[in-house]
Amino acid sequence: MAPLSLVRFTPKSNPAKILIGQPVESGLDVGVAIRNGLDVAVKVFSGPSVLSPGKETSVTETIGRLLSPLAQNEVGTIRCIGLNYKQHATEVKMDLPSIPTVFMKPSTSLGDPWPAPTILPKLTQLDNCGDYESELAVVIGKTAKNVGEAEALDYVLGYTAANDVSSRTSQLSQSQWSFSKGFDGACPIGPTLVSAHAIPDPSKLHIRGLKNGVVLQDCGIDDLIFSVPKLVSFLSQSTTLPAGTVILTGTPAGVGMARKPKETLQDGDEFAVEILPHIGTLINAFQNEQ
Repeated sequence: MAPLSLVRFTPKSNPAKILIGQPVESGLDVGVAIRNGLDVAVKVFSGPSVLSPGKETSVTETIGRLLSPLAQNEVGTIRCIGLNYKQHATEVKMDLPSIPTVFMKPSTSLGDPWPAPTILPKLTQLDNCGDYESELAVVIGKTAKNVGEAEALDYVLGYTAANDVSSRTSQLSQSQWSFSKGFDGACPIGPTLVSAHAIPDPSKLHIRGLKNGVVLQDCGIDDLIFSVPKLVSFLSQSTTLPAGTVILTGTPAGVGMARKPKETLQDGDEFAVEILPHIGTLINAFQNEQ
């Protein structure tokens, strides 16, 4: 049977090694446990990647450092959807789109969960315009092209949490968003990759975004304008989505630029993207680029 939840990590026993495995404690929020300094035991799998995890072995290791579920060389170009929650469209005073708005992040923007720092670029620091976007991320498990909406979920390997870290000044001064959202480390994902078998209906998930412990985003995934099956199908039209493709599905209401007073990300801030049940909490600590 396929694992229901996988982590990618370096073990305490050998920090030079990267392993794939399933947390021993079922239902554990791995991100919170690691942030709280707890030991998290993992049943190691024989495979080299969440895309090819192999089988459970008899080995158990303790997480030394939690990594993004996928490596940069596995994700290709990250597909992202803008303006995809009804409440978010309302807060930014925009009409609901009739088709998904797509932009890209490069693989170099992929980042790890805490304790790896998430870097605020020098360009973002100039006028304090760093912003958070809590998002559900979809990972494609097999090559998808011209997929119908009815069969789209058959191509999904699993789900994780993401933060679409944004530089708002650059975003609002350009018609294309890839530059403003594609800086190094601007797409942390994690803490776990949860199998699509464990989440047959992603619209039943709930997402929250917390800055330094304060809840700023709080919404059901059922508020999506374009559902996960719709997005997978749309993005695959005349376009090959290889296994490992990451799709960011949009952010709910509560982003920093829409708040009064405005909220921004600054050096020393922590931001948590919590998606329950199953996935847990992606925690990132922000640090200024020097």
